[in-house]
Amino acid sequence: MPVLRTPDDRFRGLQGYDFTPNYLTIEDERLGELRIHYLDEGPRNGPVVLLMHGEPTWSYLYRKMIPPLAGAGARVIAPDLVGFGRSDKPSERSDYSYARHVAWMSRWLTALDLRDVTLFCQDWGGLIGLRLVAAYPERFARVCASNTFLPTGEGSPSEAFVRWREFSQTVPDFDSGWIVGGATARPVSDEVRAAYNAPFPDESFKAGARAFPMLVPASPDDPEAGPNKQAWTVLAQFDKPFLTAFGDSDPVTRGADAILQALIPGAKGQPHRTVERAGHFSQEDAGEELADILIDFMDLGAKKPTAVLDRAGTAA
Repeated sequence: MPVLRTPDDRFRGLQGYDFTPNYLTIEDERLGELRIHYLDEGPRNGPVVLLMHGEPTWSYLYRKMIPPLAGAGARVIAPDLVGFGRSDKPSERSDYSYARHVAWMSRWLTALDLRDVTLFCQDWGGLIGLRLVAAYPERFARVCASNTFLPTGEGSPSEAFVRWREFSQTVPDFDSGWIVGGATARPVSDEVRAAYNAPFPDESFKAGARAFPMLVPASPDDPEAGPNKQAWTVLAQFDKPFLTAFGDSDPVTRGADAILQALIPGAKGQPHRTVERAGHFSQEDAGEELADILIDFMDLGAKKPTAVLDRAGTAA
Protein backbone atom coordinates (compact mmCIF):
# COMPACT_ATOMS: atom_id res chain seq x y z
CA MET A 1 0.00 0.00 0.00
CA PRO A 2 2.39 2.74 -1.17
CA VAL A 3 1.90 6.32 -0.06
CA LEU A 4 2.49 8.80 -2.88
CA ARG A 5 3.93 12.31 -2.58
CA THR A 6 3.44 14.86 -5.36
CA PRO A 7 6.77 16.29 -6.57
CA ASP A 8 7.44 19.86 -5.44
CA ASP A 9 7.91 21.13 -8.99
CA ARG A 10 4.18 20.59 -9.62
CA PHE A 11 3.50 23.52 -7.27
CA ARG A 12 5.90 26.08 -8.71
CA GLY A 13 4.54 29.21 -10.36
CA LEU A 14 0.87 28.60 -9.61
CA GLN A 15 -1.26 31.68 -10.19
CA GLY A 16 -1.95 33.57 -6.96
CA TYR A 17 -0.36 30.96 -4.70
CA ASP A 18 2.89 32.27 -3.27
CA PHE A 19 2.83 30.87 0.25
CA THR A 20 5.46 29.06 2.34
CA PRO A 21 4.72 25.34 2.82
CA ASN A 22 4.64 23.83 6.32
CA TYR A 23 4.52 20.14 7.18
CA LEU A 24 3.53 17.99 10.13
CA THR A 25 3.96 14.20 10.26
CA ILE A 26 1.31 12.08 11.96
CA GLU A 27 1.19 8.35 12.57
CA ASP A 28 -1.40 6.05 11.04
CA GLU A 29 -1.82 2.53 12.45
CA ARG A 30 -1.88 0.87 9.02
CA LEU A 31 0.09 3.20 6.79
CA GLY A 32 2.78 4.46 9.13
CA GLU A 33 3.89 8.07 8.83
CA LEU A 34 1.77 10.52 6.82
CA ARG A 35 2.97 14.04 6.05
CA ILE A 36 0.29 16.72 6.14
CA HIS A 37 0.91 20.06 4.45
CA TYR A 38 -0.55 23.31 5.73
CA LEU A 39 -0.21 27.04 5.21
CA ASP A 40 0.47 29.22 8.24
CA GLU A 41 0.27 32.93 7.39
CA GLY A 42 -0.02 36.10 9.45
CA PRO A 43 1.18 36.89 12.97
CA ARG A 44 1.86 33.94 15.27
CA ASN A 45 0.09 35.69 18.13
CA GLY A 46 -3.00 36.53 16.10
CA PRO A 47 -6.38 34.84 16.54
CA VAL A 48 -6.37 31.54 14.66
CA VAL A 49 -8.50 31.07 11.55
CA LEU A 50 -8.64 27.47 10.32
CA LEU A 51 -9.66 27.14 6.65
CA MET A 52 -10.70 23.60 5.69
CA HIS A 53 -11.22 22.63 2.06
CA GLY A 54 -13.19 19.78 0.55
CA GLU A 55 -13.45 17.67 -2.60
CA PRO A 56 -11.50 17.72 -4.94
CA THR A 57 -9.64 20.91 -4.01
CA TRP A 58 -6.76 21.85 -1.71
CA SER A 59 -5.47 24.94 0.10
CA TYR A 60 -5.18 26.70 -3.26
CA LEU A 61 -8.94 27.28 -2.88
CA TYR A 62 -8.18 29.79 -0.11
CA ARG A 63 -5.59 31.91 -1.93
CA LYS A 64 -8.02 34.87 -2.18
CA MET A 65 -8.99 34.74 1.50
CA ILE A 66 -5.59 34.33 3.15
CA PRO A 67 -4.00 37.75 2.41
CA PRO A 68 -6.90 39.92 3.69
CA LEU A 69 -7.34 37.74 6.79
CA ALA A 70 -3.61 37.86 7.57
CA GLY A 71 -3.64 41.57 6.83
CA ALA A 72 -6.37 42.01 9.44
CA GLY A 73 -4.10 40.42 12.04
CA ALA A 74 -5.28 36.79 12.00
CA ARG A 75 -3.04 33.75 12.03
CA VAL A 76 -4.42 31.88 9.02
CA ILE A 77 -3.94 28.11 8.83
CA ALA A 78 -5.07 26.14 5.78
CA PRO A 79 -4.27 22.41 5.67
CA ASP A 80 -4.40 20.03 2.75
CA LEU A 81 -6.42 16.95 3.66
CA VAL A 82 -4.63 13.62 3.30
CA GLY A 83 -4.91 12.64 -0.36
CA PHE A 84 -4.96 16.24 -1.57
CA GLY A 85 -2.65 19.16 -2.31
CA ARG A 86 0.88 18.78 -0.98
CA SER A 87 -0.17 16.25 1.67
CA ASP A 88 0.69 12.57 1.29
CA LYS A 89 -1.63 10.44 -0.81
CA PRO A 90 -2.29 6.80 0.09
CA SER A 91 -2.65 5.02 -3.22
CA GLU A 92 -5.48 2.56 -2.50
CA ARG A 93 -9.16 3.47 -2.29
CA SER A 94 -9.42 1.16 0.74
CA ASP A 95 -6.94 3.39 2.59
CA TYR A 96 -9.62 6.08 2.91
CA SER A 97 -12.66 6.24 5.17
CA TYR A 98 -14.60 9.05 6.78
CA ALA A 99 -13.43 7.91 10.22
CA ARG A 100 -9.79 7.88 9.16
CA HIS A 101 -10.03 11.40 7.70
CA VAL A 102 -11.41 12.60 11.04
CA ALA A 103 -8.66 10.75 12.91
CA TRP A 104 -5.91 12.15 10.67
CA MET A 105 -7.07 15.74 11.11
CA SER A 106 -7.67 15.24 14.84
CA ARG A 107 -4.04 14.21 15.24
CA TRP A 108 -2.91 17.18 13.18
CA LEU A 109 -5.11 19.64 15.14
CA THR A 110 -3.97 18.41 18.54
CA ALA A 111 -0.31 18.13 17.52
CA LEU A 112 -0.36 21.82 16.57
CA ASP A 113 -2.35 22.45 19.78
CA LEU A 114 -4.62 24.95 18.03
CA ARG A 115 -6.95 26.78 20.42
CA ASP A 116 -9.50 29.60 20.33
CA VAL A 117 -10.00 28.67 16.68
CA THR A 118 -12.37 30.26 14.19
CA LEU A 119 -13.26 27.51 11.72
CA PHE A 120 -14.26 28.25 8.14
CA CYS A 121 -15.37 25.06 6.41
CA GLN A 122 -16.83 24.12 3.04
CA ASP A 123 -17.83 20.79 1.45
CA TRP A 124 -15.82 17.96 3.11
CA GLY A 125 -14.08 20.65 5.14
CA GLY A 126 -17.39 20.80 7.00
CA LEU A 127 -18.03 17.07 7.17
CA ILE A 128 -14.62 16.71 8.83
CA GLY A 129 -14.40 20.14 10.47
CA LEU A 130 -17.76 19.92 12.24
CA ARG A 131 -16.72 16.53 13.60
CA LEU A 132 -13.61 18.22 15.02
CA VAL A 133 -15.78 20.91 16.61
CA ALA A 134 -17.92 18.20 18.21
CA ALA A 135 -14.87 16.28 19.43
CA TYR A 136 -12.97 19.33 20.71
CA PRO A 137 -15.55 22.09 21.36
CA GLU A 138 -13.21 23.73 23.85
CA ARG A 139 -10.70 24.44 21.05
CA PHE A 140 -13.15 26.40 18.88
CA ALA A 141 -14.29 29.99 19.45
CA ARG A 142 -16.69 30.22 16.51
CA VAL A 143 -17.61 28.58 13.19
CA CYS A 144 -18.49 29.87 9.74
CA ALA A 145 -19.94 27.22 7.41
CA SER A 146 -20.24 27.60 3.63
CA ASN A 147 -21.93 25.06 1.36
CA THR A 148 -21.56 22.11 3.70
CA PHE A 149 -23.50 19.95 6.14
CA LEU A 150 -23.13 17.01 8.54
CA PRO A 151 -25.28 14.23 7.04
CA THR A 152 -26.66 11.32 9.04
CA GLY A 153 -28.05 9.29 6.13
CA GLU A 154 -31.67 10.21 6.79
CA GLY A 155 -33.89 11.44 3.98
CA SER A 156 -33.07 11.31 0.30
CA PRO A 157 -29.90 12.87 -1.13
CA SER A 158 -30.38 15.62 -3.67
CA GLU A 159 -30.57 14.74 -7.34
CA ALA A 160 -27.46 16.87 -7.91
CA PHE A 161 -25.51 14.83 -5.36
CA VAL A 162 -26.68 11.52 -6.86
CA ARG A 163 -25.50 12.68 -10.30
CA TRP A 164 -22.16 13.85 -8.87
CA ARG A 165 -21.62 10.52 -7.11
CA GLU A 166 -22.24 8.53 -10.28
CA PHE A 167 -20.04 10.85 -12.33
CA SER A 168 -17.15 10.62 -9.85
CA GLN A 169 -17.07 6.84 -10.06
CA THR A 170 -17.43 6.47 -13.82
CA VAL A 171 -15.55 9.35 -15.48
CA PRO A 172 -12.27 8.02 -16.98
CA ASP A 173 -10.27 11.17 -16.19
CA PHE A 174 -11.07 12.74 -12.82
CA ASP A 175 -10.21 16.31 -13.82
CA SER A 176 -10.26 18.45 -10.66
CA GLY A 177 -9.85 21.73 -12.51
CA TRP A 178 -12.78 20.94 -14.78
CA ILE A 179 -14.88 19.89 -11.76
CA VAL A 180 -14.16 23.16 -9.94
CA GLY A 181 -14.93 25.17 -13.06
CA GLY A 182 -18.23 23.37 -13.47
CA ALA A 183 -19.37 24.10 -9.90
CA THR A 184 -18.66 27.83 -9.79
CA ALA A 185 -20.92 30.70 -10.84
CA ARG A 186 -18.12 32.83 -12.28
CA PRO A 187 -15.55 31.99 -14.98
CA VAL A 188 -12.44 30.03 -13.98
CA SER A 189 -9.31 30.54 -16.09
CA ASP A 190 -7.26 27.75 -17.64
CA GLU A 191 -4.37 28.68 -15.32
CA VAL A 192 -6.53 28.26 -12.24
CA ARG A 193 -7.96 24.96 -13.48
CA ALA A 194 -4.38 23.74 -14.01
CA ALA A 195 -3.53 24.68 -10.41
CA TYR A 196 -6.36 22.50 -9.11
CA ASN A 197 -4.91 19.62 -11.12
CA ALA A 198 -1.34 20.24 -9.93
CA PRO A 199 -1.47 17.79 -6.97
CA PHE A 200 -2.40 14.89 -9.27
CA PRO A 201 0.28 14.04 -11.83
CA ASP A 202 -1.77 11.03 -12.96
CA GLU A 203 -4.76 8.91 -11.94
CA SER A 204 -2.73 6.92 -9.40
CA PHE A 205 -2.64 10.01 -7.17
CA LYS A 206 -6.45 10.39 -7.15
CA ALA A 207 -7.56 7.51 -4.91
CA GLY A 208 -8.62 9.94 -2.16
CA ALA A 209 -10.48 12.20 -4.56
CA ARG A 210 -12.29 9.25 -6.11
CA ALA A 211 -13.16 7.83 -2.69
CA PHE A 212 -14.70 10.94 -1.10
CA PRO A 213 -18.13 10.94 -2.84
CA MET A 214 -18.79 7.37 -1.72
CA LEU A 215 -17.89 8.18 1.91
CA VAL A 216 -20.74 10.67 2.42
CA PRO A 217 -23.33 8.98 4.67
CA ALA A 218 -26.32 8.50 2.37
CA SER A 219 -28.26 5.90 4.39
CA PRO A 220 -28.87 5.29 8.13
CA ASP A 221 -26.76 2.12 8.08
CA ASP A 222 -23.65 3.93 6.80
CA PRO A 223 -20.77 3.32 9.27
CA GLU A 224 -20.44 7.05 9.97
CA ALA A 225 -24.14 7.84 10.29
CA GLY A 226 -23.99 6.99 14.00
CA PRO A 227 -20.86 9.05 14.76
CA ASN A 228 -22.39 12.01 12.90
CA LYS A 229 -25.55 11.71 15.01
CA GLN A 230 -23.37 11.73 18.11
CA ALA A 231 -21.61 14.83 16.78
CA TRP A 232 -24.99 16.49 16.33
CA THR A 233 -25.75 15.98 20.03
CA VAL A 234 -22.75 18.21 20.77
CA LEU A 235 -23.52 20.71 18.02
CA ALA A 236 -27.09 20.97 19.33
CA GLN A 237 -25.55 22.47 22.48
CA PHE A 238 -22.86 24.56 20.75
CA ASP A 239 -23.73 28.11 21.81
CA LYS A 240 -20.62 29.87 20.54
CA PRO A 241 -21.12 32.06 17.44
CA PHE A 242 -22.05 29.99 14.38
CA LEU A 243 -22.47 31.75 11.03
CA THR A 244 -23.55 30.49 7.61
CA ALA A 245 -22.37 32.08 4.36
CA PHE A 246 -23.66 29.89 1.54
CA GLY A 247 -23.32 30.55 -2.17
CA ASP A 248 -26.64 31.17 -3.90
CA SER A 249 -25.91 28.88 -6.87
CA ASP A 250 -25.15 25.48 -5.30
CA PRO A 251 -27.76 22.78 -5.97
CA VAL A 252 -25.90 20.19 -3.86
CA THR A 253 -26.12 21.95 -0.48
CA ARG A 254 -29.06 24.28 -1.08
CA GLY A 255 -31.16 24.61 2.07
CA ALA A 256 -28.57 23.14 4.42
CA ASP A 257 -27.81 26.59 5.81
CA ALA A 258 -31.36 26.89 7.14
CA ILE A 259 -31.02 23.54 8.93
CA LEU A 260 -27.72 24.55 10.54
CA GLN A 261 -29.28 27.83 11.65
CA ALA A 262 -32.26 26.02 13.18
CA LEU A 263 -30.37 23.30 15.03
CA ILE A 264 -27.23 24.99 16.38
CA PRO A 265 -27.88 27.41 19.28
CA GLY A 266 -24.91 29.62 18.42
CA ALA A 267 -26.49 30.43 15.06
CA LYS A 268 -29.34 32.36 16.67
CA GLY A 269 -29.17 36.07 15.96
CA GLN A 270 -26.10 35.85 13.72
CA PRO A 271 -25.91 37.91 10.49
CA HIS A 272 -26.18 34.92 8.16
CA ARG A 273 -25.31 35.65 4.56
CA THR A 274 -26.22 34.40 1.13
CA VAL A 275 -23.31 35.13 -1.19
CA GLU A 276 -24.54 36.19 -4.62
CA ARG A 277 -23.07 34.71 -7.80
CA ALA A 278 -21.30 32.00 -5.83
CA GLY A 279 -21.54 28.30 -6.56
CA HIS A 280 -20.45 25.25 -4.58
CA PHE A 281 -16.87 26.53 -4.47
CA SER A 282 -17.80 29.81 -2.87
CA GLN A 283 -14.15 30.61 -2.07
CA GLU A 284 -13.28 30.52 -5.76
CA ASP A 285 -16.21 32.72 -6.72
CA ALA A 286 -16.17 35.18 -3.83
CA GLY A 287 -13.06 34.66 -1.73
CA GLU A 288 -12.50 38.34 -0.97
CA GLU A 289 -16.13 38.79 0.10
CA LEU A 290 -15.94 35.74 2.35
CA ALA A 291 -12.75 37.09 3.92
CA ASP A 292 -14.55 40.36 4.69
CA ILE A 293 -17.42 38.38 6.25
CA LEU A 294 -14.93 36.54 8.48
CA ILE A 295 -13.15 39.76 9.43
CA ASP A 296 -16.47 41.23 10.56
CA PHE A 297 -17.49 37.98 12.28
CA MET A 298 -14.25 38.01 14.29
CA ASP A 299 -14.45 41.76 14.88
CA LEU A 300 -11.04 42.25 13.28
CA GLY A 301 -12.02 45.25 11.15
CA ALA A 302 -11.10 47.87 13.75
CA LYS A 303 -7.76 46.14 14.29
CA LYS A 304 -6.79 45.94 10.64
CA PRO A 305 -3.22 47.23 10.18
CA THR A 306 -1.96 49.23 7.23
CA ALA A 307 0.46 46.46 6.25
CA VAL A 308 0.34 42.67 6.31
CA LEU A 309 1.90 41.37 9.51
CA ASP A 310 4.49 38.63 9.48
CA ARG A 311 4.38 35.70 11.89
CA ALA A 312 6.31 37.61 14.52
CA GLY A 313 3.63 40.31 14.50
CA THR A 314 5.73 43.01 12.87
CA ALA A 315 4.83 44.90 9.71
CA ALA A 316 6.19 43.37 6.54
